Formats: sequence, C-alpha cells, structure tokens
Amino acid sequence: MTRPHHHSRTRRSAIAAGAALTVIAGVAGAAPVAGAAAPAGPRLSLIVASNSVIIDRYEGEPGVYLDLGTYVTADGGPLEFRVTRTSYKDPVVAKQIIREGKKTRTKTLPKGLVKDFSGLPGFLQVTISDAAGAPVVKTTETFCPNNASGRIRPDAPSTSKYPESCSTNPFTLGSVWGVENGWATNTNLGYYSEPVDLPAGEYTAKVSVAKKYRELFGMPNTSKSLKVTVRDRKWEEGGGVGAAPSGAKAAGHGSTHGGHGAPAGHPGASAHTSSNGRGADAPAPPALPNALTSGKAAAHLGDGPGHTDGSRIAPALKPNAKRPTGRASVPDVPKPDLRALPAWDISITDGEDGDVPGKDYLAFSANVWNAGPAPLVVDGFRSPGKDLMDAYQYFYDAKGKQVGYAPAGTMEWDARQGHEHWHFTDFASYRLLTADKKEAVRSGKEAFCLANTDAIDYTVKNANWHPNNTDLSTACGVQSSISVREVLDVGSGDTYTQYRPGQSFDITDLPNGTYYIEVLANPERRLHETSLANNTALRKVVLSGTTGARKVSVPAHDLINAP
Repeated sequence: MTRPHHHSRTRRSAIAAGAALTVIAGVAGAAPVAGAAAPAGPRLSLIVASNSVIIDRYEGEPGVYLDLGTYVTADGGPLEFRVTRTSYKDPVVAKQIIREGKKTRTKTLPKGLVKDFSGLPGFLQVTISDAAGAPVVKTTETFCPNNASGRIRPDAPSTSKYPESCSTNPFTLGSVWGVENGWATNTNLGYYSEPVDLPAGEYTAKVSVAKKYRELFGMPNTSKSLKVTVRDRKWEEGGGVGAAPSGAKAAGHGSTHGGHGAPAGHPGASAHTSSNGRGADAPAPPALPNALTSGKAAAHLGDGPGHTDGSRIAPALKPNAKRPTGRASVPDVPKPDLRALPAWDISITDGEDGDVPGKDYLAFSANVWNAGPAPLVVDGFRSPGKDLMDAYQYFYDAKGKQVGYAPAGTMEWDARQGHEHWHFTDFASYRLLTADKKEAVRSGKEAFCLANTDAIDYTVKNANWHPNNTDLSTACGVQSSISVREVLDVGSGDTYTQYRPGQSFDITDLPNGTYYIEVLANPERRLHETSLANNTALRKVVLSGTTGARKVSVPAHDLINAP
C-alpha cells in the first residue's frame, strides 16, 4: 500500500512552538492606532520575532521560501473561525466565532472572501527591496490560523485547543481555525507557498496585513520591516535556516511516501507538524504537501518506517492486552460513519514505479473519512508464526467504556519495500466504471494501514482536532508486532494515491469515452457503521488519445474543479 504522492491533505504547522516567540512577549496587546475600527472580538496584531533573518538558497532550487518570522497575535480572546459548506454544490462560508465572557456570537465573513479551507487568502502583503531600495518582489500570502504557533505571555493557556493544520483536500467539508488567546501564529506557510527567486544578497522586507483584513478585524494600519540575508548553500553542507530539507535532493525534493505524503527528509521535530522527515528541530516552514508537489518529479518512497503524514512523530496506539473473549456483540451505542470522497489528482502514467512499459495507467487519489459520531477502532492480534492477524472492531459507550466487539476480518503483513507494515483488509475498494456504470477495471488495492491523513470535517459531532495516529511508522506496527491498533478518528480521512501497478487502472485496451472512478468504503460490510448509504462516491473522467499517449479530462464535480 502506498499513500498519495500528490495530495497530502492537511496543511501542517512547522515551527516548534514557543522558543521562537520569547523575544516578542509583551507586544501582543498593542492597541490599534488612532482611527482604526474597534475590533470585533480579540485584539490582533502583526509582529516580528526578529529584526533580521537569514534564508538559505540551495543549488538547483527554484528559489527560497519567505519565512520571515512574522506572526499574528490574539489577545483578549481567541481568534476562531468555523468554515463550512453544506455540499459540493454550495460555496464555502466562513464565520468568526467571537467569545465575550460566557456569551458567544458569530460574524459571517464577506461572501467570496474565503474560497477553500487553506486559510485567509491574500492576508499578508510582502515587498522585498534590494540594497538600493528598489522593489524586486511583491507577493501576497494566505494566512492559516492553525499554522505554527506558540505563547506570547506566561499566563496564556499552556496548549492550544485548535487543530494543527488547514486542509488542502479539495473535498473538505468543514474546518475549525484558531489562534489561542495569548498565542501567536506564524504567517508564513513555507513549502506550501510559491518559492521566490532571490539571488544571494542583502534585502529589506516590508510586511503588512491587507486593508480588507485590517478593517474586518480592527487591526492597526502598521507595517513591519526587517533585514533579509539570502545566502547560497550546497546540498552537502547540510541544513540551515530556511533550508530545503537535508536529503530532499536525493529523494527528488518533493518526493513523498504516498498517502500522507510530503517531501522526504523535511524537518519534523516532535513539536512540528511538517509533512515528513525526522530529526531536525531548527525552525523550518511546513513541508510541501502532496497536493502541491510535482508527480512527474516525485520519487515514490512508499510509506514504511521513518515516514510520517506530516503532523508529528506520534506515539504508537496501544491495542488491548489480549484479544477479546466472550460472545461478540454489537451494542446500541455510537458508531463510526465511513464515507467515500470523489477521486481527485487524476492523471495518466506509464513506465514509472514498476509499471509495464508501453501500457497506460489511470492514477488517482482517494479518501475514505469518518463522519462519526464515534471513532473506528480496530485491533489486530497475531497467531504465532503467521503473517495474518485477526481483526476486531470495538464499540464504546458515551463514557468511553468498551461495551462490545465484533470480528472485522484480518490484517496482513506487507513486506514489500516502501510498505513494511500491517494492512487492515477490505477497508475500501476502487473500480473504473463505464458510462452505464458497469465495471471496466478493478483496482487490486483493498488493504490499508489506517491513519488520519486529512481533516475532512472538524465541525461534525465529536470531531477529534488532535488525532494521534498520524505517523505511519507508529500507526501500523512492525514485522515483529504481535498486536496492532489502527484508528480512523471522527472528522478525519485516510488518503491513498493509486499509482502503483495493481492499484492504478490499466486502461491500455479501454476505448476512449466517459468513465467513472468509484470509491467504495467498507466494501464487504464487515465494519459496523452509523449508515451504509453514503459509502460510495463517483468521479467522472473522459479518456482520449492513443496508446502510449492517452489523455484524461476531469469535469468539475459540482463546484469542485480539482482534476
């Protein structure tokens, strides 16, 4: 099994919280300048962590990422948003949640301001000038309130209740964004943003919040200036401030492990939520998600040990000490609700990653998520000497007490390089259907290592904003494991990209025309759910071209134009 190499679905924060912010304590409560509108809710300010930064530009890279150390602070209350859409036929609606003592009110942001779930677009305005004062770069940046953050005063809450990412999955339904009261969030999205072509040299950066947002949130009309030094570095010199991750070049810089993917080797300290990699704990921007990487250049690394979905190195989930005993039962308690999303990231591939030369394959990304109100909890228990585990689904009452279980098939050990973990079988299946909805090709992919790769809807009941099993190296066990626990939390989904032979569709001998990619959750109905009526999703595709030069066009799915 491999995870998607194009679409990682959550925007992960990047800087170890707190340490970088100690220099700015005491400035968060700055009042708006005279004439500024009274803020609706918390007092927001734009601050800088340092008056100067050094950014490394590595040879062969298209540019640098402008991690300038600018932050948005929230004081007098949290900055909080609920961002939702009723269906894929409806636009995104963003509402600010304003908490005043025990009272809560909402303010709907202007129609069309927020178009997706990646953050507030065009929030930050950045101008880079050279040593002579001439502007050389002018750009804007999206602000994800869930980006890297930390406290700016000692009496602030010790932890933030808000999620650690903004979703980039095109089929996201609901998000929660927030900057905790007394906290500051980094405005820079690092590898999620476009690199800027700045040669080595000395520059001045001027950063400000766009007028429409200053007026909306009552922010001061001020700008911040800082010195920027860009220096050339070679890959063999190792990491540095603003550096592309160590090892990224060898992996194809932008290569991913599939599924949760991000470029291999990107920094990912335990407090980070960068999209992959281990070890480095220097501040670094978020790693480039699969959604923004180039599949053509990416090296497909699989999802074995040492690869993470992008949130953090999470502790392994602990299965029950023993396999369940007594009579199996399915009590009347809350259950998970598995739902399929339409496919996306659809393309034609040939001759890569073990494909047979001369054949045409239809690759795609697919996600099954849990709308709740209960998590999907599955334990696997191994019989000695076997490469299969017996799988069991558990059920819990409102107080979290286990009150029942049911057999749920098996888990199997996948020893192939790039996999090397336990797969829960029959979690989902994929078929390519003809225009009249008859099966044309079936994907061989039906076994999965469950992990919470994408925040699909964090507004549903009991959504877990901080899921644990996001790290594949801990979520799915090792060869010597005798038991494994895999969980799909409420509000989260698990994305796979089907690009390997047997997973993608072999379309070499299919005639041109209209087809549908079918994503089916819980195909054998071995898992007990709230509903089985929403387990299927279809995405229309149109094949054209000739053998060896096939093409695919992907019509919009209602308002979602994400091929």
